Amino acid sequence: MAAPPSAPVPRSPFYLRRPAPGPQCSWGMEERAAAGAGCREPPGPLRAAAVPCFGICVHQDDILPGALRLIQELRPHWKPEQVQTKRFTDGITNKLVACYVEEDMRDCVLVRVYGERTELLVDRENEVRNFQLLRAHDCAPKLYCTFQNGLCYEYMRGMALGPEHIREPRLFRLIALEMAKIHTIHANGSLPKPTLWHKMHSYFTLVKNEISPSLSTDVPKIEVLERELAWLKEHLSQLDSPVVFCHNDLLCKNIIYDSTKGHVRFIDYEYAGYNYQAFDIGNHFNEFAGVNEVDYCQYPVRETQLQWLRYYLQAQKGMAVTSREVERLYVQVNKFALASHFFWALWALIQNQFSTIDFDFLRYAVIRFNQYFKVKPQVSALEMPK
Repeated sequence: MAAPPSAPVPRSPFYLRRPAPGPQCSWGMEERAAAGAGCREPPGPLRAAAVPCFGICVHQDDILPGALRLIQELRPHWKPEQVQTKRFTDGITNKLVACYVEEDMRDCVLVRVYGERTELLVDRENEVRNFQLLRAHDCAPKLYCTFQNGLCYEYMRGMALGPEHIREPRLFRLIALEMAKIHTIHANGSLPKPTLWHKMHSYFTLVKNEISPSLSTDVPKIEVLERELAWLKEHLSQLDSPVVFCHNDLLCKNIIYDSTKGHVRFIDYEYAGYNYQAFDIGNHFNEFAGVNEVDYCQYPVRETQLQWLRYYLQAQKGMAVTSREVERLYVQVNKFALASHFFWALWALIQNQFSTIDFDFLRYAVIRFNQYFKVKPQVSALEMPK
């Protein structure tokens, strides 16, 4: 859940999966077995090519010295006194700085420093593997190197979108087409299991074991969360949503519009990996409400969703689709949007405990939980078309 820069922006990647370490929980046999096995996700694709790894640690509160050391390795022909930097502050998972020497930023290296304790949320090894996978499909920027607590990679130009943009039919058609493209990527011969339950179990376990005593009274009790998590898995697993390679974090600022080329690209792939198709779309629909000033009155109305989903399905299938196909996906997406609320609420509770980024994570968690319980009765009543 890291919003990228709103000015110069990284070139389109997307990647990843996560470890699910930890103790056992009463809500699922598969999850208990996973915990006993170390709760690692299925291995990602093999590394396509070696990526330089530098033994440099960049201090979160003083990024520039470490960033410049990395630039000396990656761009030795740049004169240190000519290197310019730009800090970005939109992200709520990591910290990001751009380094360049030319005003037009034609050659610009982005240095991304992982947020405090984000290894609890992100499997960094899988992130790198998936970054390379996406690069191989022309869906990610060049990955220049890794270092002890971050990555360096290429950036792309364009406009990071806002909630007002993704509601425009001209742009949401492009977003639907790009998501359909990404959903066709295959890392290997067989599709792994969706990562959703694995990740949510991992997050819930962290909340239960490390954060629970300090939870705000505005947050549902652990027993309630555990019951809801079991309900989500039971009901959503029956919907037969296909498992595809997903972005999993398609908030507005993770979408870059290039007006000169007439396309959009997705960036920031920490949470990407195999998941339910309907989760990826439903999660994006939730992001119509924004992040800093959340307004769920902006959640797309049924007519907008049906048009978006028709664009998506036609791009995916390469042919016209029936109203029944669109309606079926509509029901799946809105049900999985519930899981999106729950997922990011748990994530925000963990970030509230550990992150040093200036963002009201607790307030965000409460907003997502409240919306989950508000829409659950209506969404639960949706029925698949006959």
